[in-house]
Amino acid sequence: MIRLFYNLLYPLGLLLFLPGQISKLLRRGNYQHKIGQRFGLYDRDVRSRLAARRCTWIHAVSVGEVAIALKLSAKLKVLDPEFFCALTTTTTTGFAFATREATNEMEVLYSPLDFWPIMRRAYAVIRPVRVVLVEAEVWPNLAAEARGRGLPLALVNARLSPRSERRFRRFLFLVAPTFRCLDLVCVQEPEDIERWTALGVPRERIHYVGSIKYDPAETRVNPDLPLQVLRSFGIDGDRPILFGGSTHAGEEEVLGEIFQRLRADFPAFTLIVAPRHVERVGEIRTRLTRLGLSVSLRSEAETARISPPDCILLDSTGELQNWYAVATIVFVGKSLTARGGQNPVEPILAGKPVLFGPHMENFSALAQALVANEAAIQIHDPNSLREKIAWLLRDREAALRLVANAQAILARHSGATARTATLVMKPRTTSRPPR
Repeated sequence: MIRLFYNLLYPLGLLLFLPGQISKLLRRGNYQHKIGQRFGLYDRDVRSRLAARRCTWIHAVSVGEVAIALKLSAKLKVLDPEFFCALTTTTTTGFAFATREATNEMEVLYSPLDFWPIMRRAYAVIRPVRVVLVEAEVWPNLAAEARGRGLPLALVNARLSPRSERRFRRFLFLVAPTFRCLDLVCVQEPEDIERWTALGVPRERIHYVGSIKYDPAETRVNPDLPLQVLRSFGIDGDRPILFGGSTHAGEEEVLGEIFQRLRADFPAFTLIVAPRHVERVGEIRTRLTRLGLSVSLRSEAETARISPPDCILLDSTGELQNWYAVATIVFVGKSLTARGGQNPVEPILAGKPVLFGPHMENFSALAQALVANEAAIQIHDPNSLREKIAWLLRDREAALRLVANAQAILARHSGATARTATLVMKPRTTSRPPR
């Protein structure tokens, strides 16, 4: 009955949210590319490729989730040499990244809208033998169709922020039927087991495996391209670099002001900013220029210039992990002027000391562990951020201790990708006939 109401109200909800979604698509560009796939419509070539193979359907929202899906797919391929997957993603940036990184064992598609007739068409074309959802994407029709067809449905690297948990608990009668469709939930921390159980997932289907995202054995950093770009700008590898990763509105100006104040003591200082949303680079460039900084875009690396810029704005996607390798100090965005925080793991795995603001709600357990073990620095305002950056620039030993402590924390997640892959490929033990 709940799903019936969901499908009756879905078109209305789509119309209500359509203006905002269209605005977002226009800002991010490439909105017309393969738009039919969002409605479960696929061309003949896609249909023929999918029809020729036994397929695992892996769904990931955007770039971060796609990176997890790629790591997991590599392990699944080791366990099953015939492995082939349809990798669906929601955002244009996620699609571009997935397309660039995909192997021959993948068909990259846009995820279909979670409306019953659209989802049925998508299942009919993809014809998966199992469905794997990454982090938090458990949609009612997607889950119910898997259950109705008797397909194993797994949620891997399961993420449940405190805010999401409170919202789900408030509407438990609505969400519990969807969560009960899950055959496997792979959680990142032991305490997550009880949280997912409270949302309706049977306890025996939940497994603590650690985080794929934090699995150090599966992460490779290649600084070659960033170093080449820096050389194009006339910046050598010995300059200290303050790096703002996945920043949100307001944080770029804070970093710019800190940079201005510190470069009197550190004249070779360089600022690199990777905004969370690339479409903001024009606005950010204007604001930083008003502070008196010379600003270049990463895409302008081949353009002739007289002197190196003070700041480089990354207007590319899918390169962030490798860019951390050239940083000296990393500030993790969405933690000072916005709430939620971004992932601090990639700079840690790249061997860089990490600072973040007071708002790390989306990574609260990891952030607390890092701070408690002197493995990262949490600041509370721009002044304390400036003080800690200056301290780390002066005290190299302190920076190295932070990195060593942080990497010890992440070592707890070593092997998470392999453990997850094994559980995904394991035959289902529960007997649950199709409905």
